[in-house]
Amino acid sequence: MNRINQKLAENKKLLSIYFTAGYPSLHDTVQVIQDLEKNGVDMIEIGLPFSDPLADGPTIQESSTAALKNGMTTTLLFDQLKDIRKSVHIPLIIMGYFNPMMQYGVEAFCAKCQEIGIDGLIIPDLPVAEYHEHYQTTFEKYGLINVFLITPQTSDERIRFIDSVSNGFIYMVSSASTTGAKNTFGDTQQHYFERIQSLNLRNPQIVGFGISNNETFTQATKTAKGAIIGSAFIKHITNNGIDRIGDFVRGIR
Repeated sequence: MNRINQKLAENKKLLSIYFTAGYPSLHDTVQVIQDLEKNGVDMIEIGLPFSDPLADGPTIQESSTAALKNGMTTTLLFDQLKDIRKSVHIPLIIMGYFNPMMQYGVEAFCAKCQEIGIDGLIIPDLPVAEYHEHYQTTFEKYGLINVFLITPQTSDERIRFIDSVSNGFIYMVSSASTTGAKNTFGDTQQHYFERIQSLNLRNPQIVGFGISNNETFTQATKTAKGAIIGSAFIKHITNNGIDRIGDFVRGIR
């Protein structure tokens, strides 16, 4: 069974952390992953930096730009992660945009992910219909779960289609905006969370965008299986380096 599905089966609310590979320094990637697992994080999203990250807010965009300037590439990321499964056992997901994957070669990219122990992919600019028609068999051939995003504007019909072609979890974007930390969620977000819960989808949902502290984590996971934190964690390592990762995680739950 895929590590993502194993983790989703656990009787707990899941905390997933996103960070940008090659940031703050080019060779911090493995240390960040190891320290996140050591401090009790359930899943990790490894951001593959891209020059035009449309779904990302300024904090993650800046980290992506810095990582590219540091010299991060798809090939280098795979090289950094080649021995990661000797020390890390939780699910690892690469989040990135489709252009670098196409440049690498979609099948070659998927094969490399399987080789080094990546469990899933999140590709915000790969439409679900395009995936279903052209790439699903390739992803499944290499044991990769593809995670789709939904927003408050996504229709019930489209959500049900995404649910039908998914085999892990659905990434529930908390608001119709780019990524970024918030201190609390309002009634609009709460009603959206409850609406998705009422659909009784086959796949569990994990909430992302706007999770930054214990309050937003608790609010998001009231109706969802877990929550993803990105911008707030990037800010933490920008301000504190990678030596105080445990402080950040302990402040969430």
